[in-house]
Amino acid sequence: MKVILGVDPGLNTTGYGVIDVSTGKVRLLEAGVVRSREGRVAHKVNAIYDGVREVIDTFSPDVMAMEKLYTHYDRPTTAILMGHARGCICLAAAQSGIEVVSYEATKVKKLLTGSGRATKDQVQRAIKLELGLEQYPDPPDIADALALALCHLYHGRFGVHNIGNAIKGHFPANTVVR
Repeated sequence: MKVILGVDPGLNTTGYGVIDVSTGKVRLLEAGVVRSREGRVAHKVNAIYDGVREVIDTFSPDVMAMEKLYTHYDRPTTAILMGHARGCICLAAAQSGIEVVSYEATKVKKLLTGSGRATKDQVQRAIKLELGLEQYPDPPDIADALALALCHLYHGRFGVHNIGNAIKGHFPANTVVR
């Protein structure tokens, strides 16, 4: 089985999307969010780690696609906080022997929408169309995670060259909050 886990890291809400591409077609296995409700950073990091480990243990992905860390120079605190989230997610993957591949958000958006500056709504619409979903993935963190998984697929990591045929079909969204 070729399973891709896309992860949109966040300290409060981490989106994830799991797709199976073993048949040459994309099949959505599950998508959802890992929420951290505790106030302290250590508790948030622990909740993210536990939630991502649960997804990994459930689906045994072959690879994890995650957004590269990017921040403006005037917001260094954001980068530090996001680094905490990314670190515990990478640890969960490393402990399970899963390769982590990172993609720039602008490249993911451009690949799926045609614009590197696409809005959250545009990414949600693109994911709805790509996966034949009945409704938009909500919250947007789920769409971002699925976009990362599809971006990895579209880069040919699993040998799917005819993208048009690979994404046709209707797949119900399985949304989970961990």
